[in-house]
Amino acid sequence: MGTKDTMPPPKPQIASIKQHTVRDITTILMERANDYGGFEDVACISQSLKSTFRVYGKIRWHHMQDDQKEALEMIASKLARILNGNTNHEDSWRDIAGYATLVADRLKGVKR
Repeated sequence: MGTKDTMPPPKPQIASIKQHTVRDITTILMERANDYGGFEDVACISQSLKSTFRVYGKIRWHHMQDDQKEALEMIASKLARILNGNTNHEDSWRDIAGYATLVADRLKGVKR
């Protein structure tokens, strides 16, 4: 083998990193399920709300700016989480206000 100066640096322990990442993801998913309920249920509610936007707003939807559409879709996702999970989860309510504020600010000429 070579000398200390010619040896490559040690490789990180990939298995340990993967285990740590999987554990973190599992913890996050469990926390989200406790706050918002099952993901499939949230997705069903969210997609129903988004379909309603397109069906009942079909004429206006195509004339809306991208940020308006995105804000409504993100608000639908937050509403779905509230309807399916913890109705007192403050962050969901603040997120809804935040998305609406982004559009309102842009309409006033303030870009974020």
